[in-house]
Amino acid sequence: MRILVTGASTGIGRATALLLTQRRATVLAGVRNPGDAPPGTTPVLLDVTDPDQVEQLKDHDLDGLVNNAGIAVTSPLEYLPLDELRRQLEVNVVGQVAVTQACLPALRRANGRIVNVSSISGRVALPLYGPYAASKFALEALSDSLRREQRDVAVIVVEPGAIATPIWERGIQAANALEAQMPPEAHARYGRLVTTLRGIASRQTREGEPPEKVARVIATALTTKHPRTRYVVGDRARQQAILARLLPAKAMDKLIRRIVEQS
Repeated sequence: MRILVTGASTGIGRATALLLTQRRATVLAGVRNPGDAPPGTTPVLLDVTDPDQVEQLKDHDLDGLVNNAGIAVTSPLEYLPLDELRRQLEVNVVGQVAVTQACLPALRRANGRIVNVSSISGRVALPLYGPYAASKFALEALSDSLRREQRDVAVIVVEPGAIATPIWERGIQAANALEAQMPPEAHARYGRLVTTLRGIASRQTREGEPPEKVARVIATALTTKHPRTRYVVGDRARQQAILARLLPAKAMDKLIRRIVEQS
């Protein structure tokens, strides 16, 4: 099997690339710096927002694609710079579609599979996580549409919960920079919420599920004979998915507010 894994330098992408290599797959590791590719993989210079680099993906024969590259932008929506929202969607949504378009001809020839790494945030949007959640809700919809538009390539979504990866640490740093630019009234209105959510994100980097757990699910999605449409990873994520399906919106709002206030 020849598998392209985007965002393979750290976190879930790196763990997935390493696991697939151990299972004797040929892994093309999409990285922005070739030196960051996991050992045993073939580095592929790839910024998913760079049209020239994405175009070169058409040269590869592939059996599978793992769309994992992504960033996390967090901010009160009232004060979110629109360029930051555009950046969030460009990486997590437009970039995923661009990579998928480039790889689909090869995947169709192989009757291959696409695994889109979403998040439980693609079902449950927390306060301040609006930009990130919007990108994951969009990825869920795009995955459904692509799966229903064609039958040659299986499209599978993996929805992790809190995973201990560098994305949250980078997200906190970016949130701190955005917070520093907010006017005084923004700090008065959202300061306590920002502090609380920063603490939750910080705990995720230490206490979240290991990325190897997600990697095992992705490997299963790529190799099992009859893959599911969606895989939710982590006990808390499964609980959130059930609550999102069963609770009315107002009840879910109250539950999330209570959890945030108690954190």
